[in-house]
Amino acid sequence: MKTEDDARRMVVVDTNCLLRMLGRHSVYRPLWDAFLKERFVWCVSNEIMSEYEEILTQKASARAAYLFVQAFMRSPNVLRKDPYFRFHLIEQDPDDNKFVDCAIVAGADYIVSEDAHFRVLSTIPFPKVNVILLDDFLKDLEL
Repeated sequence: MKTEDDARRMVVVDTNCLLRMLGRHSVYRPLWDAFLKERFVWCVSNEIMSEYEEILTQKASARAAYLFVQAFMRSPNVLRKDPYFRFHLIEQDPDDNKFVDCAIVAGADYIVSEDAHFRVLSTIPFPKVNVILLDDFLKDLEL
């Protein structure tokens, strides 16, 4: 059941977490189901969508990736925000900055990631970007 608080929750999801949510028998599948039920807003940029499609093509097929992206982008709870400024907050893996930049410009509540490179964000006071793990995301959505 969708509540007013859920409707305002905005998140950016790292690609590895997306993959873990899509597994039919994954313990994180309820997060994907919650997205389909519009329990939260998923924030993406063109760069993020390109990475999703690239990785899904590697893991499944080009057709499956294309169909996923087309269906995903039609979802009413997807917010597309393309950053026009790069913050360069993650130096160890600059490719991860696409998620950080999107979270900042979208005003996301947090990034969902298991990637250790994102831990540096907890030491940066401004702009403040919160990062949570998949298990914490499950708890936050009370799943």
